[in-house]
Amino acid sequence: MAKADAAKTAGKQRGRPFKPGQSGNPAGRPPGSRNAATMAAEALLDGESAALTRKAIKLAKEGDLAALRLCLERILPPRKDRPVNFALPALASPKDASVALAAILEAVAKGELTPAEASEMGKLIDGYVRAVEANELADRLDALERRMPP
Repeated sequence: MAKADAAKTAGKQRGRPFKPGQSGNPAGRPPGSRNAATMAAEALLDGESAALTRKAIKLAKEGDLAALRLCLERILPPRKDRPVNFALPALASPKDASVALAAILEAVAKGELTPAEASEMGKLIDGYVRAVEANELADRLDALERRMPP
């Protein structure tokens, strides 16, 4: 039944109207152009930012929680991450990764690192091991190719 339906609509189907990499509007939106609503809002607020900021601070001081949150978010935005103060054992080869991971697990157990911090550090160690292994594999392949007769 599905084949019969497809046959009926085959002439009406458009497929891909444009070639890959070709836009339907080659001129497109000019670089640097801005949304009309954004420009209208900026025009309304132009010259009022200082007064609005003072009002938000006044409301925050009077106990308005929304204004307080707004002010604090602008003064001190939430931290995405922080530097980790942790002495990671040296990694000279992929074999050293197990020692480094053991040290990270011990630091989590002692409360020196959060599980999230440990996870991110583990990803870095994994990336290091993969890179070293890829380099070693490439070196071995090069050596084999040099031994092969032409």
